[in-house]
Amino acid sequence: MTKGQGFGFGLGKMKELTEAFKKAQQVQEGAKQLQEDLEQMEIQGQSGGGLVTVVLSGNQEPRGVTVSPEAIAEGPEVLSDLVLAAMQDAYKRSTDTMRERMEELTGGLNLGL
Repeated sequence: MTKGQGFGFGLGKMKELTEAFKKAQQVQEGAKQLQEDLEQMEIQGQSGGGLVTVVLSGNQEPRGVTVSPEAIAEGPEVLSDLVLAAMQDAYKRSTDTMRERMEELTGGLNLGL
C-alpha cells in the first residue's frame, strides 16, 4: 500500500463520505418531523361534487366521513359508490402529499421513492 492512500479514500472521498453522512442524518431527523406532521394533517377526499367527504390523516388514518342528505336520498348502491370514490380520492391526495413531502425532505437524493 502506498503511503497516504489508506483504503482507497483520498481526502476528497472522505469529505464526500462525511457530507453523505451529514445529509443522511438530516434526512433521518426530517423524516421524524415529517411523520409527526403527517399524523396531524387532515386530508379531505370528496365525491359527487361534495355529497360525500372523507377525512384521513397524512398517514391514511381515517378521521371522519360526512354524508349529505342528498347522498342518502340516492339510495344504498349510489351511496356506497360515493363513499368509495371519496375514500379513493382522500387516499390519493394523502399519498401524493406524503410523496411530495418526502421528495422535499430528501432534496433530490435518488432513494428509489
